[in-house]
Amino acid sequence: MFAIVSIAGQQFKVKKDDQLYVHRLEGNAGDKVEFSDVLMVNNDGNITFSNNNKKVQAEIMDHLKGDKVIIFKKNRRKGYQKKNGHRQSLTMIKINEIV
Repeated sequence: MFAIVSIAGQQFKVKKDDQLYVHRLEGNAGDKVEFSDVLMVNNDGNITFSNNNKKVQAEIMDHLKGDKVIIFKKNRRKGYQKKNGHRQSLTMIKINEIV
């Protein structure tokens, strides 16, 4: 059994006991969260789309930062160089059940 669910503006294919890295969510480590924006559920070949009574329950495992992405800008022969970095804030969640 798996589901396609929209979490923080992104779509994920999730199964029970999956661990995902999603954009930063509200809450502390150990909190339970519930996602009601389920787009599709596959239950042993029975596919249902956009069912309003389906929910995905998960638990927040940890808040962390992703890998650093370096942004480097340069204009040739002008002496212009700009170096910047960014680390995305992420939340690791564990899918407990698809209801």
